[in-house]
Amino acid sequence: MNAKVDNYISKAKKWQKEFEVLRRIILDCQLTEDFKWRNPCYTFQESNIVLIHGFKDYCALLFFKGALLKDPDDILIQQTENVQSARQIRFSGVEEIREMETTLRTYIYEAIEVEKAGLKVELKKTSEFPVPEEFQEKLDKDPALQTAFEALTPGRQRAYLLHFAGAKQSATRESRIEKNIPRIFEGKGLNDR
Repeated sequence: MNAKVDNYISKAKKWQKEFEVLRRIILDCQLTEDFKWRNPCYTFQESNIVLIHGFKDYCALLFFKGALLKDPDDILIQQTENVQSARQIRFSGVEEIREMETTLRTYIYEAIEVEKAGLKVELKKTSEFPVPEEFQEKLDKDPALQTAFEALTPGRQRAYLLHFAGAKQSATRESRIEKNIPRIFEGKGLNDR
C-alpha cells in the first residue's frame, strides 16, 4: 500500500468508500500501487494497468489499454471520442462495485494478460487528425511555425490540434491558435509549464 494513496483516499470529499473497495479489489489482483497523475495507479512490472479516479457524478476504474479488452459485459466506456486506448468502468456507489467484484477481477486479470503479451493499441497517426483551417492558414504563411510544429512530439501535436478544433467558433479557434503559437515555438506542449 502506498502512503500517497492512503492520503488521497483519506482526503477525498466524495467517493471515499468506493475508492477503498476498488483499492482492495485491485490489490487482491497482485498489482503494485502507485500514485500518478494525482490518482491511485496500479501497475504490473512497472506498466500501468488501471487507475482509480473520481468525478462529480461517478467514480471509475480506467484501464490504460481498455480498447484491447474483450468486454463481454459491455461495461467499458470511452470517455470522449478522442480517447484512443483507455476505457472506464463507471460506478455510482459502493453496492454497485461490490455486485461487480467478480467481473472487475476478470477485467483486471485480462488487462494484466494484455500487458504480459506485449499488446499495444494501434493509435491513429497525427496526420489522421484534422487540422483546423485557421491553423493550416498560419502554417502555410509561416514556414518557421510549420517547422516548430513538426518538431513537437506526435502527442503534443495531437493535443494542439484537438484543442484548436474543439472550439465551435472560428474566432475562438483563432484566439486559441494565437495564444499557443509562442508555446509551439518554445517546443512546449499544451499543458507543459
